[in-house]
Amino acid sequence: MDLGIAGKWALVCGASKGLGFGCAQALVREGVNVVINARQPDVLQQAASKLIASSADTSSASGQNGLKSVVLAVAADITTPEGRAAVFSAPGGPGHDFDIVVTNAGGPPAGDFRDWERADWLRAIDANMLTPIELIKATVDGMAARGFGRVVNITSSAVKEPMNVLGLSNGARSGLTGFIAGLARSKIAAQGVTINNLLPGKFATERLGVTFEAMGAAEGVSGEQIRQGYLQKIPAHRLGTPEEFGAICAFLCSVHAGFITGQNVLADGGAYPGTF
Repeated sequence: MDLGIAGKWALVCGASKGLGFGCAQALVREGVNVVINARQPDVLQQAASKLIASSADTSSASGQNGLKSVVLAVAADITTPEGRAAVFSAPGGPGHDFDIVVTNAGGPPAGDFRDWERADWLRAIDANMLTPIELIKATVDGMAARGFGRVVNITSSAVKEPMNVLGLSNGARSGLTGFIAGLARSKIAAQGVTINNLLPGKFATERLGVTFEAMGAAEGVSGEQIRQGYLQKIPAHRLGTPEEFGAICAFLCSVHAGFITGQNVLADGGAYPGTF
């Protein structure tokens, strides 16, 4: 299926690895020009090299030599005004005129709410609620003026099924979810702009592997034992892959998803047990 977004510009945050990279890769394979962002310059540059190679392979396979995607890497802390300014002023980039924005930030640490100070809450809200809002604020009016825009916020399955130890994430991401529910249904919906949240369950990423190891150490078992326990709770009996997560993201960014907005799309292999 041709997603109809070749030649458009996308900003993908947290794109050096994991789910963010999966989203960037899926977009590049559709001929989208991307600005990828993360904090670590060396890891981000490695990701950019992989994306450039992926673009070249796709272009060659389709017989569209010379139509490779532009891939720009901006290493910066997107949660800061300076970081966002760096992204929007990237040489060769579109400025504020992104057609697609994929927001993504690592979740705040787990713990007991009794141990969290005000500063912990503010960091969580800044990264997982206010930063996506700032990115949308900087780009959405341009999208509306051009008659096309896609925003996909990578949040968490914890928005649907909160975990007690993830209170910081539950709170901050739920705040973003509530805000998006209103904004997505404002006048921009009639101007070709959609905003959706993509909620990952358990995906085979480096971060999840580290989490399994930490959980195992706390319980006196191996990380693999923790992993196997989770697999039994997932009806699909496997972890998701960044590639299939990216494919979902790319579809939500496509011309075919113009009638989908204000939604929380859950990708968890059937783990969430609710009807709604």
